[in-house]
This record gives sequence, structure tokens and C-alpha cells, in this order.
Amino acid sequence: MSQQTLSKINPSLIEEISSSSNEPTWLQDYRKNSLSIYDKLPIETSPLYNKYTDVKKMDPEQVAFSTKTDSSVPLFLQKRLRELEDQTCIIQIGTNIHKINLKDDLASQGVVLSSISDAIKNNPDLVKKALESSNSNEDKFTALNNAAFNSGVFLHIPKNVTVHDPIHLLCCLSEDGVSVISRNIIFAEENSQATIVQELYSPKSQKQQAYLELLNTNVEPNAHLDVTSLQMMDQSAVNFCTRRTDLAQDAKVNWYSGLFGSMLSRYKIEYFLNGTGASANDSEVVFGNNEQDFDIQTNVNHQNHATEGRVVEKSILRNKSKSLFKGMIRIKENASKSNSFLSGRSILLDKDAKSDAIPGLEIFTNDVKATHSASVAQIDEEQVFYLQSRCLSKAEAERTIVEGFLEPLSRKMSYQVRAWIAYLIESKWEGRELTINTDEELAKFVEVEETRYNEDSELEQHYKYR
Repeated sequence: MSQQTLSKINPSLIEEISSSSNEPTWLQDYRKNSLSIYDKLPIETSPLYNKYTDVKKMDPEQVAFSTKTDSSVPLFLQKRLRELEDQTCIIQIGTNIHKINLKDDLASQGVVLSSISDAIKNNPDLVKKALESSNSNEDKFTALNNAAFNSGVFLHIPKNVTVHDPIHLLCCLSEDGVSVISRNIIFAEENSQATIVQELYSPKSQKQQAYLELLNTNVEPNAHLDVTSLQMMDQSAVNFCTRRTDLAQDAKVNWYSGLFGSMLSRYKIEYFLNGTGASANDSEVVFGNNEQDFDIQTNVNHQNHATEGRVVEKSILRNKSKSLFKGMIRIKENASKSNSFLSGRSILLDKDAKSDAIPGLEIFTNDVKATHSASVAQIDEEQVFYLQSRCLSKAEAERTIVEGFLEPLSRKMSYQVRAWIAYLIESKWEGRELTINTDEELAKFVEVEETRYNEDSELEQHYKYR
């Protein structure tokens, strides 16, 4: 199986990917057209954003692709996979689907959890719908993903089906250093409901390795999705993610993102509120150290009457890490009575840390509520001094301030997500490996978060430990 670096990617790799999966003619043509667009587009189309972005830190001479990668499970991931043995999950190692575990009761209700290659054969109409909704002309890396995706997962939740337990989508880069282009698709039909947890990992690598993802989520009328994305990749890796979420009438999405790993994370997130009453709530937590870069663009497009959008991004930056937050609220002519909020806030723990925020509004109608805000600040030394006077060390004082900085955002999350975020921040602060293995330390966080905003539970805990 041949390898091609990103700098030399050409139609021969596309043809090899298509032939290896025996893809239909329409998909082969789609790939070729997307590759021609990729070759023409600049890295950043906006002159405003271009001077801020560090996308060029991805080295096209090191990032290499192939139709197949090593399928062995990295040692650091084995404990986590054992924890997922009885859970609804799909495990992807490199380009290989390591395991699919779909419970019989969900399968009998029509839930589909499969690789993208199987979905192309078994659910071609839905796959084609998702592919056609992504416009390769909008972004160079959208075009690259549409042209050269060599893996991915597909999830379909049928009409009126409620999935009570979380569905885990776990992907880890392979140990052979080969990069992955993943095309992931989620369909939630009318009146369905589910909770999805995405986990991204990578092993330590001697050369730069990339996980490039394009994720399409389609939420039909009155469907409800809670999605958590946790990026815990090694800092030798690069993570580019493009997400598009389309919401129909009265559909609702709560999306929580925790970005902790990789040397460079570039996220382009789009919400299209197409139906009356559609609602999107997006919460993003970034914690950077060393020389990590985080480049995040989140856009909320209000296409119809009485839609609601809420985007809150918070960054904690140490050492020489950097964050760039670009956000846009667009309220179209037919979207009166809509309500939208966009906020990007950063706290800098060291003098060499840096953050930029560029929020924006485009409003084409009357009778709407729309607001945005942005702030970047050093940690308050007076607050640190006050906490130190209460017998906390400087490190403990900084961590307390960070907890307070995130607390308003945490209220919107489930206790499990709050526990994972807090645990990963603690792990990164202490220099531990980034995973969400259930150990004694994580169990403590879960117990605290279960009772944090529940007065009845606090009373029960009081009597439990008397």
C-alpha cells in the first residue's frame, strides 16, 4: 500500500482509495472534483483571519496518507477500550474499524452504527445527502476531506427512537505515523434522542501525524442530540476538524467540546438553524500549554423564524500557547424573532501566552436579539494574593481562579461531562497522560459533580458521611 505526503497528494491516491472500497461512480467523480478545488484554494480565504492563523504549522512534507494503516491498539489505550466493552461504541484505530458494539435492542429498533465504507453500500442515499451538503469551495480542508477521506464512521438513529445510554465514537491514530482523513456522518431522525461522546487520541510520534475530520450532523424535526467531543491527542499530532450541523424545526443540539491535545488544533464549526424553533447550544473549553495553537471558528446561521443560538468559548493558556477564536452570528431575512449569543473569553496564566478573539454579527432583519462579547486578560494578581493569604499556594490559587472562570459554563453541562473536563484539566496541570480512564481520581470528580448543583443530593451526602 503506497503512501503519499500531503505536499504531493494527487489523483492516484484518490483512485486507490476508491478502488480499494469499490466505490460507486458518483462518489469517484465527487472525489475528483473536490481534489481539483483543493488544489486551487488558499489555506485561508479570509484576509482578516489570514494574518492570525498558524495553519502552516502543519508540515505537508511530514503528514502522509495511505489507504490502510497499522491496526494494533496502542498500549495507553487498552484500559479505556476494556471500559467500553459493554458500551455502545465504535472504535477506530488509524483507518481501521477495530470494533463495533451495538446492543441488540438498538439494532432491532433500526439504529445503525458502521464504518463509512459500509454506509456507502448500505445507506447510499443518506451518505450522498451528507456529502452534497458540504461545499468544497468554502474551505481548502473541506475540499481535501471530501476528496481523500480514507475512513470514518456512520450513525443513524431512526424516527421516534430514544437511545438512553451514551454512544461512544473513539478514534486513535495508528502507531505507524500515518495520518487519517475521516468522514463522519450522524443522522438523527424525527423525534429521536441520543447522547454521543467522541474521543480523539494519538500515540507519541517521531514525525508529525494528522487527524483530519469532516463531521456532518443532520438533526430532523423535534430530535435532540447531546454531543461531547474530547480531543486528547499527543502534542506531536495535528488535529483539523470541520463540523456542519443542520437542524430542522424544533430540533435541538447541545455540543460540548474540550480541546486539550495536539500541537495545532483547527476547528471550523457551522450551525445551520433551518427550521422554526431550532436551537443550538455550543460550549467550548480550551486548555493550552507549551507551544500549542488553537484556531477555532464557530458560526451560527439563523435561517428561519424564532431560532436560538448560544456559543461560549473559554480558553486557559499557559507557557507560550496561543488561541484564536473567530465567531459569527448570521441572522437571515426570514429569521425574525431569533435570539443569538456569542462569547469568546481567555485567561492567560503566563506572560508569553497569547489570545485573539474576532466575534462578528451579520443581521439582515428586524425584531431579533443578538449580542457578542470577547475578553482576553492576564490572571488577576490581586485575586492570587488574596487566595494565598488564605493558605493556598500560588499554583492552588491559580487553579481555583480557573475553576471559577469555567464555572458559569459548567452549569450547562451534565455532571459526567463536567467531571471529564475537570479531570482532564487536572491531568494536564499535573503533566499526566490525557485519557478519561475511570480511576480513583476520576471517580472523585464524578462524585463532586453529581452533587454540585443538586441541593437534595448535597443533603443526602451530608447524612451519608455523618
